[in-house]
Amino acid sequence: MNMVTFFKNIFGIHTETKEALMKKFLIIGLGNIGDKYAETRHNIGFKIVDEVAEEHNVTFETEKLGDVASFRYKGRTFVLLKPSTFMNLSGKAVKYWMDKEKIAIENILVITDDVNLDFGTIRLKAKGSAGGHNGLKDIQEKLNTQQYARFRFGVGANYPIGRQVDFVLGEWNKEEKSQLIERLPISAKIITSFGTAGLANTMNAFNGK
Repeated sequence: MNMVTFFKNIFGIHTETKEALMKKFLIIGLGNIGDKYAETRHNIGFKIVDEVAEEHNVTFETEKLGDVASFRYKGRTFVLLKPSTFMNLSGKAVKYWMDKEKIAIENILVITDDVNLDFGTIRLKAKGSAGGHNGLKDIQEKLNTQQYARFRFGVGANYPIGRQVDFVLGEWNKEEKSQLIERLPISAKIITSFGTAGLANTMNAFNGK
């Protein structure tokens, strides 16, 4: 092998690696660990990535700072993360897994509950403030930026003044559980669309649905 071929091979390997990394996506569902939080509104992020994992026949394994599962779909690799740091320290897990998997910030999507949206309303944004959400606030601090995509799932604001914490840490009511049967599969489609069609197209297709 001559030197030209040698360097072409070397640079080719690097190019392929870079391309592969650009096709890798980190999907973070925010929530709190433990059975007592499993069916609470604040854990909708966990619930959505669980739905994605089930649809793609993968299971979560307990790893450093979270439960992780991964699958390939249409040439893309999706890494699903449920941080085990509790909601208010989510940024530590996000930063660790971004670095470990070498995933660019434009390829992460954070899923969270939002009391400012009616129940079941879907809102994707390319960036923005934490909006009072402690999980997003910690991610913003650890990444030192607001420039990351987030998927807000509306849980409504059906609570008296001063009772927001009790509401989001409360369990779904019967009507909400019934509607989640439809909303969760739609949410799962958003995840794969984000990786295959891009954020802008996914926003156009799903926002407000």
